[in-house]
Amino acid sequence: MKYESVAVVVPVYQNRESLADLLQQIFSVHAEHASDIDLSVIFVDDGSTDGSWGELTKLHSANPSRVSLIKLSRNFGQVNAILAGYAHASSNAVITMSADLQDPPELLAKMIDKWRSGSDVVIAHRAQRDDDLLSRIFSRAAYRVARRAHPDMPKGGFDCMLMSRKALDILLSFPSRHRFLQGDILWLGLPTSFIPYARQARPHGRSTWSFSRKFKYFTDLLLDSSFVPIKAMSRLGFLIAFLGMLYAVIIVFARLANETPWPGWAPIMVTLLIVGGLIMVMLGVIGEYLWRIYDDIKGRPRYIVEEMWPTDRL
Repeated sequence: MKYESVAVVVPVYQNRESLADLLQQIFSVHAEHASDIDLSVIFVDDGSTDGSWGELTKLHSANPSRVSLIKLSRNFGQVNAILAGYAHASSNAVITMSADLQDPPELLAKMIDKWRSGSDVVIAHRAQRDDDLLSRIFSRAAYRVARRAHPDMPKGGFDCMLMSRKALDILLSFPSRHRFLQGDILWLGLPTSFIPYARQARPHGRSTWSFSRKFKYFTDLLLDSSFVPIKAMSRLGFLIAFLGMLYAVIIVFARLANETPWPGWAPIMVTLLIVGGLIMVMLGVIGEYLWRIYDDIKGRPRYIVEEMWPTDRL
């Protein structure tokens, strides 16, 4: 196997203040620990409005042979921005890193070493994270669900990883638009190594990973990587049917005894509201699956590239 080139793909969304520091740290780690590797950096601007693109063009002008830029026409989401970088990488391996400096660039050297040792996938997972309590609770709950479909999923999840060209080509062949990227990577089943690390606090700005974005990603995780929603619906249906039959038996025995169990208007309304609410929830889950199928059938691109620097090297 040849170990000639590595491309670091960095999705960028409202990260202007941290970009220069990140690039300098990446280059420093490369020079100190992996200077025999031809390393380049691909920044993907995912519709930033804080001047990130202007900062990126400055970094490219200062390092035209090592920094490439992709500007998407609008915000398509982090996963699609990462896939855009992957699609335009021609290196022997790719590394994904966050732009907010929460993933220490020192991980680059460790991941490259694992790759050289024969791993097609190297995952740097969050053993510790300097996040608020609500974020930690949400993360633990989400990845506990993910581990049901992917037992190898680290408890804290991961965003920083290396993939060989073989793994990358297989991943890019997946056609789905709404996907749980971490689950797809683990699903490959290729030789995989894990590197734990402590996730750092953001040195600049505030996270744009809002609750609505987290909930959307959790929905992708739930529907894309497991059959939990469908199984839960069928089991809940059987449970309600059983309770209904049990209630019918109780009514029969009560009538034989000239009694009326739970008389009044309130029990009837409570039962109707609960059953009606469950039906609406089930229809919503089915509708979510159908919408995703319909969205895939339309065949629209996952992202639109507005501009690339340079066009001859990506």
